[in-house]
Parts: sequence; structure tokens; C-alpha cells
Amino acid sequence: MIGRRKTEEAYRSGVPGKQMHGLAALVFMAGCALGLTGCHGSKGLSAFEIPEEFDVSRDYEITFWAKNDTNKTQTDIYEEAIADFEELYPNVTVNLRLYTDYGRIYNDVITNIATNTTPNVCITYPDHIATYLTGVNQVVPLEGLFADEKYGLGGSEVRFDGPSVEEIIPQFLEECSFGGHYYAFPYMRSSEACYINKTYVEKLGYTLPDALTWDFIWEVAEAATAKDGEGNFLVNGQKVMIPFIYKSTDNMMIQMLKQMGEGYSTEDGRVLLFQESTKALLMDIADHAASGAFSTFKVSSYPANFLNAGQCIFAIDSTAGATWMGSDAPLLDISADKVVEFETEVMAIPQFDTEHPAMISQGPSVCIFNKSDPQEVLAAWLFAQYLLTEKIQIGYAQTEGYVPVTSRAQEAQEYQDYLSRSGEDNNKYYDIKMKATNLLLDNIGNTFVTPVFNGSASLRDAAGQLIENTVKSVRRQEVVDEAYMEELYRDIRSLYRLDQLGGQSDAVSSGKADLGRLPGMAVGLLAGLGIAWVFIILYVVYQAIRQKK
Repeated sequence: MIGRRKTEEAYRSGVPGKQMHGLAALVFMAGCALGLTGCHGSKGLSAFEIPEEFDVSRDYEITFWAKNDTNKTQTDIYEEAIADFEELYPNVTVNLRLYTDYGRIYNDVITNIATNTTPNVCITYPDHIATYLTGVNQVVPLEGLFADEKYGLGGSEVRFDGPSVEEIIPQFLEECSFGGHYYAFPYMRSSEACYINKTYVEKLGYTLPDALTWDFIWEVAEAATAKDGEGNFLVNGQKVMIPFIYKSTDNMMIQMLKQMGEGYSTEDGRVLLFQESTKALLMDIADHAASGAFSTFKVSSYPANFLNAGQCIFAIDSTAGATWMGSDAPLLDISADKVVEFETEVMAIPQFDTEHPAMISQGPSVCIFNKSDPQEVLAAWLFAQYLLTEKIQIGYAQTEGYVPVTSRAQEAQEYQDYLSRSGEDNNKYYDIKMKATNLLLDNIGNTFVTPVFNGSASLRDAAGQLIENTVKSVRRQEVVDEAYMEELYRDIRSLYRLDQLGGQSDAVSSGKADLGRLPGMAVGLLAGLGIAWVFIILYVVYQAIRQKK
């Protein structure tokens, strides 16, 4: 009866029932699409304001998105941190969601911004945060929270003994400052290291220098390509040998340009990557790829797997990957019977000028997403800063070749004792991991970071893709010459939309710059919005014509 009355009312208004339902459906679709595309067209959230008091009479449920490399010890540390925090704040529940890849976190955050379902606390990278900022007030600026007397770092109302802002290593903290604000704080820091099969280097007749150079790396790598009459490599007696493998080719290109004093990008987002010096580097890399002396993770596989099987001499990977490197590595991706015994050395990445070394600073940072309820944001902030306490910092740093980001943790007796016990076992005190950790601690002053702006994540990907495409082309026996490089530059610019990044001095603050490569779901939602509005307009026009008739 009710449905019948609605149909009759529809006819009295001159709109047939089915058409009325169709219009309602279209309006509903448009509403859904608008909601789902909030970060690319909505007014966004109101700017976060710090509450005067944290309302402990309410219960809060917050989400924490983090990454770990299938390392159970890291997962245990996260879970223990959550349990300890919830004991301090019984009214706050923290839900942990683990990822194995920062790229997946990035894509999920971008998609969830559109539906206002972002996590409360997220481990990520500043390059990614710059794109999150295209959603209005989505990420909370932290300088106000840092300094808040009650709930800031070292605040009077905080229920745990956390560090002050002055105790965060300044170089690490500055990495999280862009667009005029601190949009994150550092969680752990790492750099890159060269893990070396010293046994094979010496077997080839070479002695490791005090500091690696690119010339030395290339010379030894080329020497290691020699084979016997049966096609076995002389250095290892096997059918497989890739002397030099680089894990993160984006870091490779960025660091080479930095060491040469050449540009990569500017603070205001101008792209300097596509230059003659870059071409020269790529041509050199192509030559070594053609001889079989060089390959990459994306082309071949994890450097550690080849290193541990005696099929690689120089493996460059993160210091945080040290537990995978060496004959006695506690973490292995190959069967034990494939492991070859050799002496492992850990050194800083190769340089063009050993008197002025440059190595990238990297590692996860923590950001906090804004919500409509300031109390929920404050609860998230309290949990986030708990990750900076000594227990968490030292415990997590002991799992891999990371270093704590606070001077309090680095100088703590527990951490100093840990560093002094290198080699006591092949797990917690694994000597390769300890060497990688000390390498970074000794070179903090030689580290650098790249400018952060909306699109800098795409530019970083492009830097690595230049190398990846070049190596792949060589393997396909394509001609790599000047014409190839020009086409490569055009393809990479187009693929990552880098022609839209030039001169965007207000990219972070305005959110008007290129968004980079949106996830497929976000693109589909935007398309759905457009289609829904087209149908609505057509329907309105149809009704107007019908009424005139």
C-alpha cells in the first residue's frame, strides 16, 4: 500500500514511477561517487585543533598501518607496543594492519582518502605524504603537537617517558619538514651498504680499498665475467654469476647524480633528472649490463640470494637488509644447501669522490591522519609518539640494520651494550647487521635526502625506471644509443607525468600540482562520477523537452 501510494504521487507530479526510481538511482550514484572522490574535489576536513584536555571518559578505536618484511620479531615489537600502550590508556584500542610493501600502503592510503577511511597512524615516506596532502587537511601538521605543554613530546600529561623534540636527531627530523610544516616524524633510519664477497674479490687478485669507488666496482665486476671453455665462471665454478646487483635503482641514480654534483630536482619541484649526465651514466650502465657484469633486483631477483649462493660479488641493498646477507645470515630466501661459504665485508656504497662521500638517508616515518573528531586525532598522536620511546626504538633497531632516531635511544646503555656485542651470535648480534648499523652511525653526516613535493614519489620511481629499462633493453639486444635515450626520456616523462611537475613552488600547500599515478580504483571512481552526472543532465534535458511537448 505504501509503495502504491508513492507510485500514484509520482504520476500526479508528471514523473512516471520507474523514471523517478531511475532518477533516484542516478542521484544516489552521483552521491556515492562524490563521496568516494572526496580528496579530489571535496572541501576536505576542518583543520585539526589540539583539544585542551584528552577526554579519557570516552573509548577510542584507532588504526595503525605499518610495514614489516615478514620479520616475526618486528611484528612482535609492534604488538607489544600496542599492548603496553593500551595498558597505559585503557580507553584506546589500536588495530594493527601489516603490509609487506610501502607501495601498497601508499596506494591504499590514496584510495582511502577518497572515502575518508584513512588509518589514524601510518608508517610511510615523506614523498608519499606530499601526495596525501592533495586532500585538504588530510594529514595533521605536527609542530603544534610537538610543542604542546600537556600532550606534546615530553608533555606533562603524557603517561610515558618519551623524548623531547630536541632529542630527535636533527638531520632525521628535518627530512620530515616540507611545505612549511612537519608532516611526520622519523621512526627508524637506514641507508644503503655494499655487501661484498671478499673471498672472491681476493681470488680475482684484488684488494678491497679503504673506500669503494665506481671504477673499482666496475673493474672487478668485469673481471668476474670470465669463463672457462665449458661456460663456467672462473671465479665460482658455476654457470651463474652476476658480479654486481643493485636492489633500489632509484637510489642508485639519485646517489650517482648527487656524488657528481649534478641535479636531480629542486625544492620547488623542478625536474632536473633528464640531462646529459644522466645519459652518460645510463650508457655506462648499459655497457656493464651487456657484458653481464651488472643487473638489478627487478631484472634478476634479490641481491642477497645471489650473494649467498656465491653468484654475486657486490650486492647493494639497504642497511636494514643486513640480516639477509652473508653465509651465516639469520634470514635466508634460498635453501641451506645452496649457500656458499665466503667472507663478507660491509662497506659504504661506491663513490666518484671518496673525499666527499654522499649516501642517501632513508627509512620509515610516521604521519597522523586528520579526522572529524579532534579527540580521536589526539589519541592517535599519543600512540604515535609512544613509538619514539626507548623500548620501541631500541627493540626495533635490534631486528635489522636500522638505527634509532633519538639521541636518547642511541646513547642508552642498553643500545651501547648491544653495539658492543657484535658477532656473539648469528641472530640478535649478527656481525653483518652490526657492521651495517655502525656504517650508518659513522656516516650520518654524509647522508642526504631529496626534495619532497607533490610528485616527488613519481620522480623517484622514474629515476629507477631509467636504469631498469636500459638494462632490460640490453638484455633484449636492443641498440642503446642517443636515439634510444631520447625515446627513453620521452617514455618515462609520459609514464610518470613528469612534464606536469615543472616549477610548482606551491605544490604542497595548494594541492594543485600533478597527483602522480593514481591507483586504478581512484581513476575508476572519478570516471564513475563523470558518467553519473552525464546521465543526470541527460535526464533533466529529456524531462524538459517532454514537458514542453
